[in-house]
Amino acid sequence: MFGLSFEMSFLLVVCLLAACAFEFINGFHDTANAVATVIYTKSLKPNIAVIWSGIWNAVGVFVGGIAVAMGIIHLLPASALIDSNIYHSVAMILALIITAIIWNLGTWYFGLPCSSSHTLLGSIFGVGIAYMFLPEAGTVALNWMKVKDAGLSLLISPIIGFGLTLGLMLLLQKYAYKYTDLFEHQPKKKHPPLGIRALLILTCTSVSYTHGSNDGQKGVGLIMIILLAIVPAKFALNHSRSAEELVNSMYKIEHYVEKINKDSLTIEDKLNCQLIEEKISEVKEKLSGVKVFDSVSSKNAVVVRNNIAVIAKETNNVLSTNGNKPYLHLNDGEKKVLKQELSSIKGYVEFAPAWVIIMISLSLGLGTMIGWKRIVHTVGEKIGKTPLTYAQGVSAQLVTSVTISMSSALGLPVSTTHVLSSGVAGSMVAKEGLKNLRKKTVKNILTAWIITLPVTVVLAGSIFLLLRWIMG
Repeated sequence: MFGLSFEMSFLLVVCLLAACAFEFINGFHDTANAVATVIYTKSLKPNIAVIWSGIWNAVGVFVGGIAVAMGIIHLLPASALIDSNIYHSVAMILALIITAIIWNLGTWYFGLPCSSSHTLLGSIFGVGIAYMFLPEAGTVALNWMKVKDAGLSLLISPIIGFGLTLGLMLLLQKYAYKYTDLFEHQPKKKHPPLGIRALLILTCTSVSYTHGSNDGQKGVGLIMIILLAIVPAKFALNHSRSAEELVNSMYKIEHYVEKINKDSLTIEDKLNCQLIEEKISEVKEKLSGVKVFDSVSSKNAVVVRNNIAVIAKETNNVLSTNGNKPYLHLNDGEKKVLKQELSSIKGYVEFAPAWVIIMISLSLGLGTMIGWKRIVHTVGEKIGKTPLTYAQGVSAQLVTSVTISMSSALGLPVSTTHVLSSGVAGSMVAKEGLKNLRKKTVKNILTAWIITLPVTVVLAGSIFLLLRWIMG
């Protein structure tokens, strides 16, 4: 497989199956939140709801893009992923996946709406931090800017879910109070009224789709981390693109960078321009005479990949800082072409093969179809003292889908579990204040939320160091 030995092919298959297992567990662990309201309110029968949600989760993965997946990959620098000893890379991958699976299954067993996203990110942080203590690692094993973005996203999104759902419920109570069916505590009939039922199904579909487009992308990112670590020659660069076209883009970017009047720049931007030119020269050297990436060695492929990331980042920084200054010596047309070239070269390192997306789509979709009962009971009856009403279900699901959609567009990972659970809590507070929350359940959810990061960081780091020692 991919030109690997039998032993390495076996390890690759094990890692890929482990990643699929994580996404399968993510399906029944997280997606229960998407079907909780439609099942609890009897809008759909459980078996129909989970199949429907599973289908839309799979669709979300397949058409939702890869921005979040790339954000997951960028948490760990390539130098940490691509070790000269490939067994060390395998140890890192297995450590973060094993940790994520253990914590997901544990919190699911106890019915706690804990986030698979939170768990995966904690696992990545853990192996990255553990790597920093190795003598050959240097000081950088995590992309701290990306870590900051991901951490803030996980922190802020539940607050947004709580606040927006609270506000939406207050508006409904003020302006839609005449529609008494919306505010029923329990369905008096077998199904809600047709219009309300349609709203609940529509918002459930939206949450399922957006969950796939965000959480599913994390699985895609995980698979790409595995492929990048074990088979860098095949997956460090996008082999569906032309090596010659990449070199041509390098010449174009170099041409525009050379037009900048360096004497008028700040010292920092001068250094950035110098760095850009050095990285462009190195890419041209590594790809000299190369027509297809299949002939590029693993080492050179990784160098080119890292250089592309630096060129794109630093050139954009120079443009954003100095874009409107006359000394840039670029007219609007040239700036547009330069930005297009920068976007184009990102396609050589930010990609995911179709088979990876299909594999994750199926894993997440199939996982959605089992294990939903524990979480549905928690969301429907244990967060608030009063049973979930139709209005509360619609509000929480609508806010969740909007929040996740915006996060996916920005390439930020968020937790469907945290956003929806906090949304349900907000809807309960809107009705009867804080006294309407069940303190024990809220305490358990908050405890799981708070301890997930430290527990997974320590567990993943420990497993990584143990496996690395065992594998030599």
